[in-house]
Amino acid sequence: MNPFEQKPRPLEAGFMNWKDLAAKPYHKRETDPYTRVRAILLNGAEFEAVWFSHQFHRHCPDNDLRRELALLRRQEQQQQKQIAALKPLDETVLEHTIGYEQLAVDLTACMAQCEPDGYVKQALDFALLEDFDHLYRYADLLEMDEGVHAEDLVGRYTEIMPARPTIAHHRWPADSVKVPIRGKKAALVTKLHVNIITAAEQQTMNYYMNLGNFYPTDRGRRLYTEIGMVEEQHVTHYGSLLDVKCSWLENLLMHEYTECYLYYSAFETETCPAAKKIWELHLEQEIAHLHHAARLLEKYEGKQWQQVIPDGTFPDVLALGPNIEYIRGVLADTVTLTAQGEGYAPVADLDPNADFFRYQELVNGPASGVASHRVIQDAIAENGRDYRFETAEHPIPALRCRTKDNTTLGRKV
Repeated sequence: MNPFEQKPRPLEAGFMNWKDLAAKPYHKRETDPYTRVRAILLNGAEFEAVWFSHQFHRHCPDNDLRRELALLRRQEQQQQKQIAALKPLDETVLEHTIGYEQLAVDLTACMAQCEPDGYVKQALDFALLEDFDHLYRYADLLEMDEGVHAEDLVGRYTEIMPARPTIAHHRWPADSVKVPIRGKKAALVTKLHVNIITAAEQQTMNYYMNLGNFYPTDRGRRLYTEIGMVEEQHVTHYGSLLDVKCSWLENLLMHEYTECYLYYSAFETETCPAAKKIWELHLEQEIAHLHHAARLLEKYEGKQWQQVIPDGTFPDVLALGPNIEYIRGVLADTVTLTAQGEGYAPVADLDPNADFFRYQELVNGPASGVASHRVIQDAIAENGRDYRFETAEHPIPALRCRTKDNTTLGRKV
């Protein structure tokens, strides 16, 4: 499908009333987990669209153009509100968090497997293991605090077990800054992947920033604080891959195209009829937004949309699904890596005076005081072993023990 070849509906037809915005929530125990995951992903895409539009608005001296942005932005806000209404009232903050981390794991793995740019694929694989470990830490907290098994929430599509330990994720800030993609020379699917994963990780960061302090226990608040700081690293990590040579209007066009692709993918793969109708409606709205962005690009910069997106035909749909064997392979190959400058290196290869070790000492101090470690230690103390969902023996021998949390892998020589 090429959204530029579709006839757009009038922009004004995209506005919804209050009844429309009050979408019927999904059922947290009956709905397929990937419906919840898609809702989180698309909520994040809409937040990114609104956030980008506000930044554009604040840096634009032309009030006529700012009025055009306000029109698009209001509809993006309505779309976000309708998607947010899908979350059921009885789904706790921590249960919803499991959905965030399942999204981070399976979305990243899905894109990494079809990413043609080796550098971008490496960036995806690197952060994948960290989100995978976050899922494990939150799942143990969920079992202790709410008596809920996260394997039921993820539909047993995604394993729950330790990866590169969260305590090892804390790195010197400069090491999260990577090399931007090659602008207009990059493959369309690469541009989409970078835009999608940045929006998704940003949504996770915002969720933890705003809701982590509402958690009812100090143990949980501390875990959200720690993992929220890692998510900030991930937003820097992925955001640094974005094309930095695009103009504001070129970026607007790419944002709208990315949303079209996500809604089209969601519509094509959705199993819940009610959610599918919403994705279809939003796709129609986004096609109108895309055509409007193309007109603005031509009016204000004299550029055709083909100068930004030479071939508007969508790549293969983004189909979320299980990635168990792929993740096990990434674990086996890269679990001891850390970020080093614009690349990556095994911790054992770092200079003893490397910034990584200095920052680890500054932030972590004794491992006993680190929240992600304490959660697992508490789970072991309460239940005799940690909580996991594994389909086979853990691929890393150092992470097989269920009665002691590993705090040295990927962190110490």
